Amino acid sequence: MTLTSVARACALASLLASSAFAAVVPAGVTLHPTQTLIRNNGSEPESLDPAIAETVGANNITRDLFEALTAVDGDGKVVPGVAESWKQVDPTTWTFKLRQNAKWSNGDPVTAEDVVYGIRRFLDPKTASKYAATYGVFLLHGKEVAMGKKPPAEAGVRAVDKFTVEIKTPFPVAFLPQLVSNNNLGPVHKASVEKFGKDWTKPGNMVSNGAYVLRDWVVNRSVVLEKNPQYWDAKNVQLTRVTYLGVEDGNADVKLYEAGQNEFVYQLPPGTYEDMKKKYPKEVRNAPMLGLRYYDFQTQNPVFKDVRVRKALTMVLDRDILAQKVTADGQIPAYGIIVKGMEGADVVEYEWAKWPMARKVEEAKKLLAEAGVKPGTKYTFSYNTSEYHKKMAIFAQSEWKNKLGINLELEAMEFKVLVKKRHDGAFEMARDGFIADYNDATNFLALIRCDSDQNNNFNCNKKGEELIVQGERSTDPAKRKQLLTQAAKLIMDDYPIIPLVQYSLPRLVKSYVGGYSLLNAQDRFRSKDLYIIKH
Repeated sequence: MTLTSVARACALASLLASSAFAAVVPAGVTLHPTQTLIRNNGSEPESLDPAIAETVGANNITRDLFEALTAVDGDGKVVPGVAESWKQVDPTTWTFKLRQNAKWSNGDPVTAEDVVYGIRRFLDPKTASKYAATYGVFLLHGKEVAMGKKPPAEAGVRAVDKFTVEIKTPFPVAFLPQLVSNNNLGPVHKASVEKFGKDWTKPGNMVSNGAYVLRDWVVNRSVVLEKNPQYWDAKNVQLTRVTYLGVEDGNADVKLYEAGQNEFVYQLPPGTYEDMKKKYPKEVRNAPMLGLRYYDFQTQNPVFKDVRVRKALTMVLDRDILAQKVTADGQIPAYGIIVKGMEGADVVEYEWAKWPMARKVEEAKKLLAEAGVKPGTKYTFSYNTSEYHKKMAIFAQSEWKNKLGINLELEAMEFKVLVKKRHDGAFEMARDGFIADYNDATNFLALIRCDSDQNNNFNCNKKGEELIVQGERSTDPAKRKQLLTQAAKLIMDDYPIIPLVQYSLPRLVKSYVGGYSLLNAQDRFRSKDLYIIKH
């Protein structure tokens, strides 16, 4: 980052810190006397511990329970969170000023030491967070702490005074205010963690600092939150109760919606979008997102160690048919790791992306023959129980069978089982997806770089890794972008994953739910930004 860039970043920080961030009910809108919402979350959360939460579903809930240094509002903009302002002191040092009226749900003040404790605990290998190394690379000594090579106390975070947090980075990180909107890097109430141990996230034990408190949690059914009267902005929080359902099946989700037992569908089943637009024109919501649907290869599994096999399978999936006929909900074909709208690197597609399918199939057959893979070979594909993912998997199964003679055995399971299976490497091929945590190419590159805890394909391209490291340390934004783009292309030539389509999330939301914006490319809808209109 150049000095000019630093100045721009500081100005941006000041601008953001002065922005309005409370939930806004437009003039003329009359609120309903009952402010409650039932929203499906797509799956059972793997944890409500903000340090451990990894999936979209778990983070949706922890984002209501906890507030990080910054936050993302309903339009997807970075706004102040528990920190009311921040400043970049020098290229690698930031300070965050906490609100002096921020409290925990038990009335304790939220202090800088709570943030320091939360970040050190998150990075500590004893916590076993699957994001520790991913975010740790952006904190001074953070990666070394996450890998157990340094103690947590050496991470680049400290309390300057009771309400000031200093974060040091190993190189300029212009997007740090975005990064610390993620609750993994937020405060945690040390006393309750130490008192209850692993049970501190249970109802009655949890002490949180967000707009809501945990009232009830019935595993595989629902999580119920209630408004936190101690929250610093409680007067602008309209919803008094939010019930998160954990329904994975899209058809069941829609049936609950139509029966009035759900007001916020997680995701429409594939192929239903057009019909739903006609049936519920005022309730269907859909917008492009910074997200990628993809399949992982377990590249260390003997059946997928040969890059020619991975390339052949990647080439012949017809993304146009997948997007237009199978999902049929406005998503766009993807042929690379970087999605459209992502900053910090260019979108790079495979050179064969525009080839006629017949040429792709011919080349894929040649690659398989060279690798010694014969028609009739069988692979196993793991996915979570969802009509959406099942339909996509059946499409892939058909493509590989008809074009290459490859058999695919489908293996369905609960989402949290799939998540663990992917991290353990206990699969051959697996369904995966990623929605941006912050808008920078390093976020998606974490899926394919060495030593990343978000790398589920276990591929490591040393040259690509070196380019990423060079890019991260570059103070020239143009050079940084060039290096990260080059790294993305080089690593993707290893074919560690199969990019399929760029996300959109078509869903049904009752017309009386206010505050829902189509500008939110990260699909982050804090319940504090929503309200119920009189109906």
